[in-house]
Amino acid sequence: MSTEHSRLFSATSSATSDDDGPERMQASDELGRSFKALLAAVRRLRGRETRQHGGLSNAQYGLLFGLCEHSELSSSELASAADLAPATATEMLEGLAAAGLVTRERSERDRRVVLISLTARGRTLVEERREHLQPRWRAALAEFSDDELRCAARVLDRLQDMFDELPEEV
Repeated sequence: MSTEHSRLFSATSSATSDDDGPERMQASDELGRSFKALLAAVRRLRGRETRQHGGLSNAQYGLLFGLCEHSELSSSELASAADLAPATATEMLEGLAAAGLVTRERSERDRRVVLISLTARGRTLVEERREHLQPRWRAALAEFSDDELRCAARVLDRLQDMFDELPEEV
């Protein structure tokens, strides 16, 4: 999150309406701190990947995971799903194609569009990564009920919408 967005988020989380009581303000501020801490942890994870030797980066896995749920995506759709700049995604996809993990083909309907799909080897790598991470994910969420997890998902979806709707000048 940019410094500008971080400041905005702090101001947004502490701004209240007349109906917001102290408990609501405290809960909102707590959520804001946790959200910012989560984003910082993701940035640290991305920073650590530059020090890894061999293997795929988390950003590359993000591209592969995006493909796992679709038979094929355009490179721009995939870049958006993986939260990468189109040029960055294109560069990564070249490496993934060279490694035999994805295929790239021109669309039959629109020759300007390049469609990306996983190879069998790429799908195997995604499944291996998922099997490696799944126990940690489950352990991190084990103490929460299904309803709490669904509520957390709704909160995150609402925050995503809020950030997506912010004007560029903010």
